[in-house]
Amino acid sequence: MTTDLASIQDPASRLAVLEQQVSDILAEAKAQGASAAEAGVSTDTGLSVTVRLGEVETVEHHRDKGVAVTVYFGKRKGTASTSDFSPRAIRETVAAACTIARYTAEDEYSGLADAALMATDIPDLDLCHPWALSADQAVALAMDAEAAGRVDHHITNSEGATVNTYQGGRVYGNSHGFIGGYAATRHGISCVLIAQQGDTDMQRDYWYTVARDAAALELPAEVGAHAARRALQRLGARRLSTRQVPVIFAAEVAGGLIGHFLGAIRGSSLYRNASFLVDHLSKQVFPGFVHIHEQPHLKNALGSAPFDEEGVSTRARDFVVDGVLTSYVLDSYSARKLGMQTTGNAGGVHNLTVDPGTLDLDGLITEMGNGLLVTELMGMGVNIVTGDYSRGASGFWVENGEIQYPVQEITIAGNLRDIFMRIQGIGRDVDTRGNIRTGSILIERMTVAGT
Repeated sequence: MTTDLASIQDPASRLAVLEQQVSDILAEAKAQGASAAEAGVSTDTGLSVTVRLGEVETVEHHRDKGVAVTVYFGKRKGTASTSDFSPRAIRETVAAACTIARYTAEDEYSGLADAALMATDIPDLDLCHPWALSADQAVALAMDAEAAGRVDHHITNSEGATVNTYQGGRVYGNSHGFIGGYAATRHGISCVLIAQQGDTDMQRDYWYTVARDAAALELPAEVGAHAARRALQRLGARRLSTRQVPVIFAAEVAGGLIGHFLGAIRGSSLYRNASFLVDHLSKQVFPGFVHIHEQPHLKNALGSAPFDEEGVSTRARDFVVDGVLTSYVLDSYSARKLGMQTTGNAGGVHNLTVDPGTLDLDGLITEMGNGLLVTELMGMGVNIVTGDYSRGASGFWVENGEIQYPVQEITIAGNLRDIFMRIQGIGRDVDTRGNIRTGSILIERMTVAGT
Protein backbone atom coordinates (compact mmCIF):
# COMPACT_ATOMS: atom_id res chain seq x y z
CA MET A 1 0.00 0.00 0.00
CA THR A 2 1.45 3.38 -0.98
CA THR A 3 1.47 6.41 1.29
CA ASP A 4 -0.79 9.26 0.23
CA LEU A 5 1.76 12.05 -0.09
CA ALA A 6 -0.98 14.61 -0.66
CA SER A 7 -2.14 14.06 2.91
CA ILE A 8 1.29 14.88 4.39
CA GLN A 9 1.68 18.61 4.92
CA ASP A 10 4.91 18.69 6.92
CA PRO A 11 7.93 18.96 4.54
CA ALA A 12 10.19 16.89 6.82
CA SER A 13 7.64 14.06 7.08
CA ARG A 14 7.16 14.09 3.33
CA LEU A 15 10.91 13.84 2.77
CA ALA A 16 11.08 10.88 5.13
CA VAL A 17 8.51 9.05 3.01
CA LEU A 18 10.41 9.86 -0.18
CA GLU A 19 13.67 8.64 1.37
CA GLN A 20 12.05 5.30 2.17
CA GLN A 21 10.78 5.04 -1.41
CA VAL A 22 14.26 5.68 -2.78
CA SER A 23 15.64 3.01 -0.45
CA ASP A 24 13.00 0.55 -1.70
CA ILE A 25 13.82 1.38 -5.35
CA LEU A 26 17.52 0.73 -4.81
CA ALA A 27 16.76 -2.57 -3.09
CA GLU A 28 14.53 -3.57 -6.01
CA ALA A 29 17.29 -2.73 -8.49
CA LYS A 30 19.73 -4.93 -6.57
CA ALA A 31 17.18 -7.72 -6.43
CA GLN A 32 16.80 -7.55 -10.22
CA GLY A 33 20.53 -8.02 -10.71
CA ALA A 34 21.90 -4.48 -11.14
CA SER A 35 25.50 -4.05 -10.03
CA ALA A 36 24.80 -0.42 -9.12
CA ALA A 37 21.82 1.93 -9.19
CA GLU A 38 20.68 5.46 -8.48
CA ALA A 39 17.21 6.90 -8.07
CA GLY A 40 15.57 10.27 -7.69
CA VAL A 41 12.07 10.90 -6.39
CA SER A 42 10.37 14.29 -6.43
CA THR A 43 7.02 15.81 -5.61
CA ASP A 44 5.80 19.35 -5.98
CA THR A 45 2.64 21.36 -5.57
CA GLY A 46 1.84 24.83 -6.73
CA LEU A 47 -0.66 27.56 -7.47
CA SER A 48 -0.51 30.09 -10.32
CA VAL A 49 -3.04 32.86 -10.88
CA THR A 50 -3.11 35.35 -13.76
CA VAL A 51 -5.36 38.38 -14.12
CA ARG A 52 -5.64 40.58 -17.19
CA LEU A 53 -7.37 43.94 -17.50
CA GLY A 54 -8.92 43.53 -14.09
CA GLU A 55 -10.39 40.09 -14.79
CA VAL A 56 -9.27 36.66 -13.66
CA GLU A 57 -7.79 34.87 -16.64
CA THR A 58 -6.38 31.62 -15.22
CA VAL A 59 -6.24 29.82 -11.89
CA GLU A 60 -4.00 26.75 -12.01
CA HIS A 61 -3.34 24.24 -9.27
CA HIS A 62 -0.74 21.61 -9.98
CA ARG A 63 0.52 18.54 -8.17
CA ASP A 64 3.31 16.55 -9.78
CA LYS A 65 5.45 13.60 -8.76
CA GLY A 66 8.01 11.49 -10.49
CA VAL A 67 10.53 8.69 -10.13
CA ALA A 68 13.66 8.26 -12.23
CA VAL A 69 15.86 5.20 -11.82
CA THR A 70 19.18 4.41 -13.47
CA VAL A 71 20.75 0.97 -13.22
CA TYR A 72 24.19 -0.30 -14.19
CA PHE A 73 25.23 -3.76 -15.24
CA GLY A 74 28.95 -3.21 -15.16
CA LYS A 75 29.48 -0.40 -17.67
CA ARG A 76 26.09 -0.81 -19.31
CA LYS A 77 23.46 1.72 -18.29
CA GLY A 78 19.67 1.88 -18.45
CA THR A 79 17.24 4.57 -17.32
CA ALA A 80 13.47 4.59 -16.89
CA SER A 81 10.93 6.83 -15.16
CA THR A 82 7.34 6.88 -13.97
CA SER A 83 4.88 9.12 -12.18
CA ASP A 84 3.18 6.13 -10.55
CA PHE A 85 4.48 5.44 -7.03
CA SER A 86 2.71 2.09 -6.58
CA PRO A 87 4.93 -0.94 -5.79
CA ARG A 88 3.94 -2.62 -9.03
CA ALA A 89 4.83 0.44 -11.10
CA ILE A 90 8.17 0.77 -9.31
CA ARG A 91 9.02 -2.88 -10.03
CA GLU A 92 8.07 -2.46 -13.67
CA THR A 93 10.10 0.76 -13.98
CA VAL A 94 13.18 -0.87 -12.49
CA ALA A 95 12.66 -3.87 -14.79
CA ALA A 96 12.46 -1.55 -17.80
CA ALA A 97 15.72 0.14 -16.82
CA CYS A 98 17.38 -3.26 -16.37
CA THR A 99 16.19 -4.42 -19.78
CA ILE A 100 17.59 -1.30 -21.41
CA ALA A 101 20.93 -1.77 -19.63
CA ARG A 102 21.27 -5.39 -20.70
CA TYR A 103 20.96 -4.43 -24.36
CA THR A 104 23.05 -1.25 -24.24
CA ALA A 105 26.67 -1.11 -25.35
CA GLU A 106 29.29 -0.71 -22.64
CA ASP A 107 30.61 2.77 -21.97
CA GLU A 108 33.82 2.82 -19.96
CA TYR A 109 33.02 6.28 -18.58
CA SER A 110 29.56 5.50 -17.19
CA GLY A 111 28.80 4.76 -13.57
CA LEU A 112 27.98 6.41 -10.28
CA ALA A 113 30.01 9.30 -8.96
CA ASP A 114 32.89 8.18 -6.74
CA ALA A 115 31.73 7.03 -3.29
CA ALA A 116 34.32 9.22 -1.54
CA LEU A 117 32.69 12.35 -2.99
CA MET A 118 29.20 11.76 -1.58
CA ALA A 119 27.80 14.45 0.68
CA THR A 120 28.20 13.33 4.29
CA ASP A 121 26.92 16.49 5.95
CA ILE A 122 23.78 18.04 4.48
CA PRO A 123 23.42 21.60 5.78
CA ASP A 124 20.11 23.35 6.27
CA LEU A 125 20.15 26.06 3.62
CA ASP A 126 16.81 27.61 4.65
CA LEU A 127 15.21 26.89 1.27
CA CYS A 128 11.69 25.98 2.36
CA HIS A 129 9.20 28.72 3.26
CA PRO A 130 5.65 27.57 2.41
CA TRP A 131 3.23 30.35 1.55
CA ALA A 132 -0.31 29.71 2.80
CA LEU A 133 -1.86 31.48 -0.16
CA SER A 134 -5.41 30.84 -1.31
CA ALA A 135 -6.51 31.36 -4.91
CA ASP A 136 -8.59 34.38 -3.85
CA GLN A 137 -5.62 35.94 -2.07
CA ALA A 138 -3.41 35.34 -5.11
CA VAL A 139 -6.01 36.99 -7.35
CA ALA A 140 -6.09 40.03 -5.08
CA LEU A 141 -2.30 40.38 -5.19
CA ALA A 142 -2.23 40.05 -8.98
CA MET A 143 -5.00 42.64 -9.26
CA ASP A 144 -2.96 45.03 -7.11
CA ALA A 145 0.09 44.58 -9.33
CA GLU A 146 -1.74 45.19 -12.58
CA ALA A 147 -3.79 48.11 -11.23
CA ALA A 148 -0.63 49.86 -10.01
CA GLY A 149 0.80 49.62 -13.50
CA ARG A 150 -2.25 50.90 -15.36
CA VAL A 151 -2.37 54.38 -13.86
CA ASP A 152 -0.76 56.28 -16.75
CA HIS A 153 -3.09 56.80 -19.73
CA HIS A 154 -0.34 55.63 -22.10
CA ILE A 155 -0.60 52.12 -20.60
CA THR A 156 -3.31 50.94 -22.96
CA ASN A 157 -3.18 47.19 -22.59
CA SER A 158 -1.84 44.37 -20.47
CA GLU A 159 -0.60 40.85 -20.94
CA GLY A 160 -1.48 40.20 -17.33
CA ALA A 161 -0.11 40.01 -13.83
CA THR A 162 0.74 36.62 -12.35
CA VAL A 163 1.24 35.39 -8.79
CA ASN A 164 2.62 31.91 -8.26
CA THR A 165 3.81 29.74 -5.42
CA TYR A 166 5.63 26.42 -5.53
CA GLN A 167 6.66 23.90 -2.90
CA GLY A 168 8.59 20.75 -3.67
CA GLY A 169 10.83 18.07 -2.29
CA ARG A 170 13.47 15.89 -3.93
CA VAL A 171 15.34 12.87 -2.65
CA TYR A 172 18.26 11.22 -4.40
CA GLY A 173 20.01 8.01 -3.46
CA ASN A 174 22.44 5.50 -4.89
CA SER A 175 23.94 2.13 -4.10
CA HIS A 176 26.97 3.71 -2.40
CA GLY A 177 24.60 4.03 0.54
CA PHE A 178 23.92 7.72 -0.01
CA ILE A 179 20.37 8.99 0.41
CA GLY A 180 19.69 12.68 0.81
CA GLY A 181 16.94 15.15 0.17
CA TYR A 182 15.68 18.64 0.84
CA ALA A 183 12.50 20.65 0.50
CA ALA A 184 12.35 23.98 -1.30
CA THR A 185 9.89 26.73 -2.15
CA ARG A 186 9.77 29.40 -4.84
CA HIS A 187 7.30 32.27 -5.05
CA GLY A 188 6.89 35.05 -7.58
CA ILE A 189 4.92 38.04 -8.83
CA SER A 190 5.19 39.35 -12.39
CA CYS A 191 3.46 41.90 -14.59
CA VAL A 192 3.60 42.58 -18.36
CA LEU A 193 2.21 45.87 -19.69
CA ILE A 194 1.82 47.59 -23.06
CA ALA A 195 2.33 51.31 -23.56
CA GLN A 196 1.14 53.24 -26.62
CA GLN A 197 1.35 56.73 -28.03
CA GLY A 198 -0.25 57.60 -31.35
CA ASP A 199 -1.46 54.92 -33.69
CA THR A 200 1.78 53.07 -34.36
CA ASP A 201 4.12 53.41 -31.38
CA MET A 202 3.43 50.47 -29.09
CA GLN A 203 5.90 49.02 -26.59
CA ARG A 204 5.80 46.08 -24.20
CA ASP A 205 7.82 45.54 -21.06
CA TYR A 206 7.67 43.66 -17.77
CA TRP A 207 8.98 43.27 -14.27
CA TYR A 208 9.03 40.40 -11.79
CA THR A 209 10.13 39.46 -8.31
CA VAL A 210 10.99 35.95 -7.11
CA ALA A 211 12.20 34.51 -3.79
CA ARG A 212 12.27 31.41 -1.63
CA ASP A 213 10.39 33.32 1.09
CA ALA A 214 7.29 35.33 0.15
CA ALA A 215 8.29 37.93 2.74
CA ALA A 216 11.29 38.82 0.54
CA LEU A 217 9.17 39.60 -2.54
CA GLU A 218 8.71 43.14 -3.78
CA LEU A 219 5.22 44.47 -3.13
CA PRO A 220 2.72 43.80 -5.94
CA ALA A 221 2.22 47.54 -6.50
CA GLU A 222 5.98 48.01 -6.89
CA VAL A 223 6.12 45.25 -9.51
CA GLY A 224 3.29 46.77 -11.53
CA ALA A 225 4.64 50.31 -11.29
CA HIS A 226 8.11 49.17 -12.35
CA ALA A 227 6.70 47.29 -15.34
CA ALA A 228 4.81 50.44 -16.36
CA ARG A 229 7.89 52.65 -16.07
CA ARG A 230 9.89 50.27 -18.25
CA ALA A 231 7.18 50.16 -20.92
CA LEU A 232 6.73 53.94 -20.93
CA GLN A 233 10.47 54.58 -21.20
CA ARG A 234 10.52 52.61 -24.46
CA LEU A 235 8.02 54.84 -26.27
CA GLY A 236 9.52 56.79 -29.13
CA ALA A 237 12.19 54.18 -29.82
CA ARG A 238 14.43 54.72 -32.83
CA ARG A 239 16.86 52.66 -34.87
CA LEU A 240 20.59 53.30 -34.96
CA SER A 241 22.97 53.36 -37.87
CA THR A 242 25.59 50.61 -37.93
CA ARG A 243 28.57 51.47 -35.73
CA GLN A 244 31.11 50.14 -33.23
CA VAL A 245 30.50 51.48 -29.74
CA PRO A 246 30.75 50.57 -26.05
CA VAL A 247 27.84 48.47 -24.81
CA ILE A 248 26.38 47.96 -21.34
CA PHE A 249 24.39 44.81 -20.67
CA ALA A 250 21.89 45.76 -17.95
CA ALA A 251 21.94 43.37 -14.99
CA GLU A 252 18.72 41.62 -16.04
CA VAL A 253 20.31 40.53 -19.36
CA ALA A 254 23.97 40.32 -18.27
CA GLY A 255 23.31 36.93 -16.71
CA GLY A 256 22.66 35.55 -20.18
CA LEU A 257 26.10 36.68 -21.31
CA ILE A 258 27.70 34.84 -18.39
CA GLY A 259 25.49 31.87 -19.21
CA HIS A 260 27.25 31.58 -22.59
CA PHE A 261 30.56 31.39 -20.72
CA LEU A 262 29.17 28.54 -18.62
CA GLY A 263 28.07 26.73 -21.76
CA ALA A 264 31.60 27.00 -23.11
CA ILE A 265 33.23 25.47 -19.99
CA ARG A 266 30.65 22.71 -19.51
CA GLY A 267 32.16 19.26 -19.70
CA SER A 268 29.83 17.97 -22.40
CA SER A 269 30.90 20.81 -24.70
CA LEU A 270 34.58 20.28 -23.94
CA TYR A 271 34.88 16.55 -24.52
CA ARG A 272 33.04 16.95 -27.81
CA ASN A 273 35.45 19.73 -28.82
CA ALA A 274 32.37 21.90 -29.27
CA SER A 275 33.54 24.98 -27.40
CA PHE A 276 35.73 27.98 -28.18
CA LEU A 277 37.27 27.49 -24.72
CA VAL A 278 38.62 23.96 -25.26
CA ASP A 279 42.09 23.67 -23.66
CA HIS A 280 41.78 27.09 -22.01
CA LEU A 281 42.24 25.94 -18.42
CA SER A 282 44.80 28.21 -16.69
CA LYS A 283 44.55 30.72 -19.53
CA GLN A 284 43.39 34.34 -19.43
CA VAL A 285 39.79 34.61 -20.64
CA PHE A 286 38.66 37.80 -18.84
CA PRO A 287 40.43 40.97 -17.69
CA GLY A 288 42.42 40.59 -14.49
CA PHE A 289 39.77 42.15 -12.21
CA VAL A 290 37.12 39.52 -13.03
CA HIS A 291 36.31 36.89 -10.39
CA ILE A 292 33.58 34.31 -11.10
CA HIS A 293 32.71 31.69 -8.51
CA GLU A 294 29.82 29.64 -7.17
CA GLN A 295 28.33 29.79 -3.68
CA PRO A 296 26.13 26.70 -3.31
CA HIS A 297 25.48 27.11 0.41
CA LEU A 298 24.07 30.65 0.48
CA LYS A 299 21.14 30.66 2.86
CA ASN A 300 17.75 31.19 1.24
CA ALA A 301 19.21 31.72 -2.26
CA LEU A 302 17.52 30.47 -5.42
CA GLY A 303 20.50 28.43 -6.65
CA SER A 304 21.56 26.83 -3.38
CA ALA A 305 21.86 23.05 -3.03
CA PRO A 306 23.68 20.83 -0.50
CA PHE A 307 24.60 18.24 -3.14
CA ASP A 308 24.40 17.87 -6.89
CA GLU A 309 22.26 15.47 -8.95
CA GLU A 310 24.75 12.64 -8.33
CA GLY A 311 24.90 13.08 -4.56
CA VAL A 312 28.30 14.80 -4.73
CA SER A 313 28.81 17.39 -2.02
CA THR A 314 28.66 20.95 -3.33
CA ARG A 315 31.23 23.50 -2.20
CA ALA A 316 32.35 27.01 -2.97
CA ARG A 317 34.41 26.94 -6.15
CA ASP A 318 36.29 29.46 -8.26
CA PHE A 319 35.86 29.30 -12.02
CA VAL A 320 37.72 32.49 -12.90
CA VAL A 321 40.36 34.11 -10.67
CA ASP A 322 42.16 37.28 -11.80
CA GLY A 323 40.60 36.71 -15.21
CA VAL A 324 42.14 33.22 -15.52
CA LEU A 325 39.99 30.12 -16.09
CA THR A 326 40.65 27.86 -13.09
CA SER A 327 37.92 25.21 -13.36
CA TYR A 328 35.49 23.62 -15.76
CA VAL A 329 31.87 22.69 -14.96
CA LEU A 330 31.89 18.90 -14.72
CA ASP A 331 29.71 15.99 -13.73
CA SER A 332 31.20 12.52 -13.25
CA TYR A 333 30.74 11.35 -16.83
CA SER A 334 32.29 14.40 -18.49
CA ALA A 335 35.08 14.45 -15.89
CA ARG A 336 36.05 10.87 -16.72
CA LYS A 337 35.97 11.64 -20.43
CA LEU A 338 38.40 14.50 -19.78
CA GLY A 339 40.59 12.59 -17.33
CA MET A 340 39.53 14.85 -14.47
CA GLN A 341 37.33 14.75 -11.35
CA THR A 342 33.73 15.95 -11.08
CA THR A 343 33.34 19.50 -9.78
CA GLY A 344 30.00 18.69 -8.12
CA ASN A 345 28.07 20.32 -10.94
CA ALA A 346 25.85 17.50 -12.19
CA GLY A 347 22.72 19.47 -13.05
CA GLY A 348 24.53 22.81 -13.28
CA VAL A 349 26.14 25.47 -11.13
CA HIS A 350 24.81 26.87 -7.87
CA ASN A 351 24.57 30.63 -7.30
CA LEU A 352 27.22 31.51 -9.84
CA THR A 353 28.49 34.92 -8.77
CA VAL A 354 30.37 37.59 -10.73
CA ASP A 355 31.97 39.84 -8.14
CA PRO A 356 30.78 43.44 -8.59
CA GLY A 357 32.81 46.60 -8.86
CA THR A 358 32.13 49.88 -7.09
CA LEU A 359 29.87 51.58 -9.67
CA ASP A 360 26.12 51.21 -9.96
CA LEU A 361 24.37 51.27 -13.34
CA ASP A 362 24.31 55.09 -13.44
CA GLY A 363 28.03 55.09 -12.70
CA LEU A 364 28.72 52.67 -15.55
CA ILE A 365 26.64 54.83 -17.90
CA THR A 366 28.67 57.89 -16.89
CA GLU A 367 31.92 55.98 -17.39
CA MET A 368 30.80 54.74 -20.81
CA GLY A 369 30.11 58.27 -22.05
CA ASN A 370 28.68 57.45 -25.48
CA GLY A 371 27.28 54.03 -26.28
CA LEU A 372 24.42 51.58 -26.00
CA LEU A 373 22.58 50.35 -22.90
CA VAL A 374 20.97 46.99 -23.68
CA THR A 375 17.89 46.06 -21.66
CA GLU A 376 16.40 43.31 -23.82
CA LEU A 377 17.87 40.61 -26.07
CA MET A 378 16.10 38.52 -28.71
CA GLY A 379 17.01 35.50 -30.79
CA MET A 380 19.56 32.78 -30.20
CA GLY A 381 22.43 33.74 -32.52
CA VAL A 382 25.21 32.38 -30.33
CA ASN A 383 27.67 29.72 -31.52
CA ILE A 384 29.52 28.18 -28.57
CA VAL A 385 31.82 26.26 -30.93
CA THR A 386 33.26 29.42 -32.52
CA GLY A 387 32.23 32.05 -29.97
CA ASP A 388 30.38 34.07 -32.62
CA TYR A 389 27.68 36.21 -31.03
CA SER A 390 24.84 38.05 -32.78
CA ARG A 391 21.50 38.87 -31.15
CA GLY A 392 18.64 41.26 -31.64
CA ALA A 393 18.52 43.96 -28.99
CA SER A 394 16.71 46.99 -27.69
CA GLY A 395 17.60 49.52 -25.04
CA PHE A 396 18.78 53.13 -24.84
CA TRP A 397 21.31 55.32 -26.62
CA VAL A 398 23.65 57.18 -24.28
CA GLU A 399 25.61 60.38 -24.96
CA ASN A 400 27.89 62.24 -22.55
CA GLY A 401 26.98 59.79 -19.80
CA GLU A 402 23.22 60.40 -20.03
CA ILE A 403 20.42 58.39 -21.62
CA GLN A 404 19.11 60.21 -24.70
CA TYR A 405 16.37 58.02 -26.23
CA PRO A 406 15.20 54.42 -26.53
CA VAL A 407 16.37 52.26 -29.45
CA GLN A 408 14.98 49.12 -31.08
CA GLU A 409 15.37 46.85 -34.12
CA ILE A 410 19.13 46.62 -33.83
CA THR A 411 21.60 43.75 -33.62
CA ILE A 412 24.68 43.57 -31.41
CA ALA A 413 27.50 41.33 -32.57
CA GLY A 414 31.03 40.21 -31.78
CA ASN A 415 32.94 37.13 -30.69
CA LEU A 416 32.58 35.97 -27.10
CA ARG A 417 36.35 35.56 -26.82
CA ASP A 418 36.75 39.29 -27.54
CA ILE A 419 33.62 40.36 -25.65
CA PHE A 420 34.83 38.72 -22.44
CA MET A 421 38.31 40.23 -22.70
CA ARG A 422 36.84 43.68 -23.39
CA ILE A 423 34.85 43.87 -20.16
CA GLN A 424 35.64 47.24 -18.57
CA GLY A 425 33.37 47.21 -15.56
CA ILE A 426 30.86 45.16 -13.59
CA GLY A 427 28.16 47.03 -11.72
CA ARG A 428 27.17 46.62 -8.10
CA ASP A 429 23.49 46.45 -9.15
CA VAL A 430 23.57 42.67 -8.77
CA ASP A 431 20.43 40.83 -9.91
CA THR A 432 19.83 37.98 -7.43
CA ARG A 433 16.60 36.70 -9.02
CA GLY A 434 18.24 33.68 -10.61
CA ASN A 435 21.11 31.20 -10.43
CA ILE A 436 23.56 33.62 -12.09
CA ARG A 437 24.19 36.64 -9.89
CA THR A 438 25.78 39.58 -11.69
CA GLY A 439 25.47 43.32 -12.04
CA SER A 440 25.44 45.27 -15.30
CA ILE A 441 28.45 44.64 -17.53
CA LEU A 442 30.25 47.31 -19.58
CA ILE A 443 31.95 46.08 -22.76
CA GLU A 444 34.61 48.31 -24.34
CA ARG A 445 33.38 47.79 -27.91
CA MET A 446 30.87 45.79 -29.94
CA THR A 447 29.34 46.09 -33.38
CA VAL A 448 25.84 47.53 -33.42
CA ALA A 449 24.06 46.81 -36.70
CA GLY A 450 21.08 48.94 -37.63
CA THR A 451 20.09 51.03 -40.63
